[in-house]
Amino acid sequence: MMKKILLGTMVAATLGVGSVSVANADVFVRVAPPPPRTEVVPEPRRGYVWVPGYWDYRGNRHIWVQGTWVRERHGYHYAQPRWHERDGRWVLERGHWAHGHADNDHDGVPNRFDSHPNNPRRD
Repeated sequence: MMKKILLGTMVAATLGVGSVSVANADVFVRVAPPPPRTEVVPEPRRGYVWVPGYWDYRGNRHIWVQGTWVRERHGYHYAQPRWHERDGRWVLERGHWAHGHADNDHDGVPNRFDSHPNNPRRD
């Protein structure tokens, strides 16, 4: 009886770990996401960062996830979710906290030194 309980516990723990790692994995699909929706950004909140909405992919279709406030983490910036094309497939990089300085347009120039921080073609 004890062996069955121990085995059941081990299987449940293994399944739980597997689902956590899948939830954080990048998403690869063949269908491009729709254009981003326009959202009204609320007034700034002290101690919080606004994370804009984005298209996620669930149940074989794109669904819109509305923007939200997340508690600020000092020394980090929030890298928002973004889609990009790779080898004929679309990849969703999940949003996450990154250490260091923000670089919105991913051109290698931190926002604080970038005269056009949302345009990857200009410094």
